[in-house]
Amino acid sequence: MEITRLEPVITSLKPSNHPYLSGPWTPCHEEVDVPELEVIEGAIPKDIDGIYLRNTENPVHQPLGRHHPFDGDAMIHAVNISGGRASYRNRFVRTHCFEAEQLAGQSLWGGLMDPPGTSKRPGFGAHGGLKDTGSTDIIVHAGIAYATFYQCGEAWMVDPVTLETLGKAPWAPLDGVSAHPKVDEETGELMFFNYGKHAPFMHYGVIDRDGRLAHYVPIPLPGPRLPHDMAITKNWSILNDMPLFWDEKLLERGIHAARLHEGVPTRFALIPRHGGPEEIRWFEAAPTYVLHWTNAYEDGEEIVLEGYFQDRPMPDPLEEAGEYSHMMAYVDEHSFQSRLHRWRFDLATGECREERLSERIVEFGMINPAFAMKKSRHVWSTTTRPGWFLFDGFVCHDTETGAEEVFRLPEGVYASEAPVVPKKVPASDSEAAGERDFSSSEAVGERDAWLVTFLIDENTGTSECAILDAGDIASGPVCRLALPHKISSGVHSTWVEHAQLRRYAARRRASS
Repeated sequence: MEITRLEPVITSLKPSNHPYLSGPWTPCHEEVDVPELEVIEGAIPKDIDGIYLRNTENPVHQPLGRHHPFDGDAMIHAVNISGGRASYRNRFVRTHCFEAEQLAGQSLWGGLMDPPGTSKRPGFGAHGGLKDTGSTDIIVHAGIAYATFYQCGEAWMVDPVTLETLGKAPWAPLDGVSAHPKVDEETGELMFFNYGKHAPFMHYGVIDRDGRLAHYVPIPLPGPRLPHDMAITKNWSILNDMPLFWDEKLLERGIHAARLHEGVPTRFALIPRHGGPEEIRWFEAAPTYVLHWTNAYEDGEEIVLEGYFQDRPMPDPLEEAGEYSHMMAYVDEHSFQSRLHRWRFDLATGECREERLSERIVEFGMINPAFAMKKSRHVWSTTTRPGWFLFDGFVCHDTETGAEEVFRLPEGVYASEAPVVPKKVPASDSEAAGERDFSSSEAVGERDAWLVTFLIDENTGTSECAILDAGDIASGPVCRLALPHKISSGVHSTWVEHAQLRRYAARRRASS
């Protein structure tokens, strides 16, 4: 395997037995380019033509206090697949905080679990004392990848092909951008939200197809909240106000401790895509906390929303984890018990109806992007190792019949969030096999797709890129590609088609 290694970054991190600084969460510090990955099993499907982008947590410096898995610096890993071949590269996101710590040669900011006063410099985002790592989410809009931070950072622009950091988003407002903006490929718009500790406590915005802030309005809330995700339909954006948020009394002392507020319902704010606060439709639902939504769509007079309902948003500590007992519980799906759920908002009556879609503990789901904002039937979720934030398999849910297809990884092997990549049929069946044009063709069925993921194998100390048939995940990978190093685990990923990037580039040329 031909590998080009970049100049090493400056690191002060020491070897550790911390559960999220070792094993599958051992930071990866080298940046490399690999022009062609070795196929170690199967063959790369010829119709896959795009880039898998994965954001991971990679702390570079020794923590000032207690490390939390979401404190790490952003490293983007990319596998570029086309014509049955694949290349790989990875790069740190050069945020202002990353560069400042490179100059200092040490950590300058404390982490999520640290007490007030730990940071050596003022912090960023809703918390106010953390560094903006950009290490949570990764999406692509108008040909630019955006690495975003769950506590509302500045949205860091990255070239999706070269992974060069292009600076912070020029449209990012003062209150920042939360993780999980949503893109409507049909209109070219990006919808986002942010939250903070000062009134009105939340804002919502729309970026147009040319990357300009087109709409930005307040979403008034009763006080500081901790929303994590949003959803969109063709006409509505869905925001939330949930009963798990910072303890007000402790917040007065600068302590950011989340707790479940008994007797407070879950509230949903449905706002027309370009609407104002006076047009918000509020709906109440059973108290819970939701990290991620899978899809939303319009069904007559109802708006349907699907995601992962937590039965125990404030879980009991995992006592066997010792000093990490609280932290381990809050990142363990088996502790907070997240299950696939559906909410239906009746615009005529103002009522909300709910239903459980699966009793299996799952999270981090993906759908076929061709069915985004449309009535969809299938969701591909991850399963986790009990007690850990480690993906140990996938489940394909049929939300109509309740049927579930499961794929379990071998012991000691862990996956990444896996985007769904629609299969394509050749544009012309008369073209020679292996040389067919897939660029303008699409699959028809929701399950006619691939899953692309990374695997971390603790048994061998290696990592791979794996491709599964989304319509038959139980059979395991159809292709496995060797990566040049073991990557660290992380949170989110995305897929962008080369055809999308070509359309974005053509639009920029036409408008310049």
